[in-house]
Amino acid sequence: MPTYQYQVRNRQGELVTGRLEGANADAVASLLGNRGMIPLSIQEAAKVRVSEAGGSSQFFQRRRISLDELIIFSRQMFSLTKAGVPIIRALRGLAGSARNPLLKETLFDVAETLESGVDLASSLNRHPKLFSELYVSVVHVGENTGRLDLAFKQVAGYLELERDTKKRIGAATRYPMFVLVAIAVAVGVINVLVVPAFSKLFESFNAELPWQTRFLIWCSDFTINNWYWILLVVVGVFFSIRYYINTKNGRLNWDRIKLKIPLIGGIYERINLGRFARTYAMVVRAGVPVVQALAVVGKAVGNSYVAARIAAMSSGIERGESFSRTANNSGMFSPLVMQMISVGEETGSMDDLLDEVADFYEQEVDYDLKSLGDKIEPILLLVVAGMVMILALGVFLPMWDLSSAVKGG
Repeated sequence: MPTYQYQVRNRQGELVTGRLEGANADAVASLLGNRGMIPLSIQEAAKVRVSEAGGSSQFFQRRRISLDELIIFSRQMFSLTKAGVPIIRALRGLAGSARNPLLKETLFDVAETLESGVDLASSLNRHPKLFSELYVSVVHVGENTGRLDLAFKQVAGYLELERDTKKRIGAATRYPMFVLVAIAVAVGVINVLVVPAFSKLFESFNAELPWQTRFLIWCSDFTINNWYWILLVVVGVFFSIRYYINTKNGRLNWDRIKLKIPLIGGIYERINLGRFARTYAMVVRAGVPVVQALAVVGKAVGNSYVAARIAAMSSGIERGESFSRTANNSGMFSPLVMQMISVGEETGSMDDLLDEVADFYEQEVDYDLKSLGDKIEPILLLVVAGMVMILALGVFLPMWDLSSAVKGG
C-alpha cells in the first residue's frame, strides 16, 4: 500500500505531521478521523519526496546512518524508556531533534507504525538496513518482558564494542595501507616518467644494455602504450570479483579465504568468535530461546563461513545434542574456550562464561593488532628494498658501464 504524509490537528488543537499507509487518501483520512484528529492535508509520500528533491541541497543530504548515530539513538531510548516516557512520544521527540534526514524519516515512520497498532519490534523490522535482526530480536524480548530500557542498553553496549573493534582494526591497518599506496604511486611515477627519460639517454649511446635495464624499459613501454587496456582489465577484474563476492557461494568462499590470509586471518577469526560469544551471551541473557539465538547470532557475526558453522550448531541442538558438544564438533573453539563453555553449561551460567570467552578473544585481538605493525614492517621494508635494488640495477648499471667504457677509451 502507498504511504501518505498527513498534517492534522489533534484533540488539543496542536499541529501534527506524520506518515501512514493506506489504500488511498480517503482511507487515511477516515483512519485519522477515528483517532480524533482533524485532517488538514494528505499527500502521497512519493510525490512529496519528488517535490522536495527539486532543491540542490537535497542532493547533498546524507542517505545513510552512521554507527555512532545508532549508538546515540539507542542510549537516548534507554534513558527515555527508563524515565517512563511513552515510546511514541520519545520517538517523535528524537525524530524532531535528529539532524540526519534519513534517521528523522525512519523514526517518524516507526512512530506512525506504532500508532497504527503494530509493536515496536515489528516497526523497527520495517527498516532492516538500519536495525539488524539482532537489534530487533533484543527489542522484541525487551517488549515482552517489560524491560525495554534494558534491551536498548544492551544493544547500545554491543554497538559500542563493534565500533571500538572497527576503530582498532582501522588504526592497525592504516600504516600498512598508506605504505602500499605510496609504493603503488612510486611505481607508477617511475614507469611513466623516470624510466622513459633514462631510456632516451641510453638509446643515444647505442650501447648493449643489461637485462635489468631492458626489463624496466619494456615495463615502461608496455604501460605507456597499453595503459587504457591495463585500466580496463583492472576495472573489469575489480567489478567481477565484487560481483562474485556478492553471490552466495562467492561470499562463502571469500569469508573462508579471509580466515586463512597470513598475518591477519587469525585476527579475523578471533574477532568473529569474540563477536559470536558476546552476541550469544547478550541474546540469551535477554531471554531469546537457544535455537533462535543461534540463528540471530549467525547473521550478526559478519562472516558467512562462520555463520554456516553456527547454523550446523543450531541443527545439532535441534537434534537434542548439548551446546558444548555441538560447539566442539564445529571446530571453531580452542580447548581452553571449550572448557569454559562446558563449565557454563553445567552451572547454568552460559551467558557469564561466554562473556569471559569474548573478553579472552578481545584481549588476543588487541595483542595481535598491536603487534601487527611490527610483523608487517619488515615485509614492507623488503618490498621497498627490492624496488630500490631493481631500480638501481636497471638505471645505474648501464651508467657505470658507459662510464667505464669512456674511461677505458
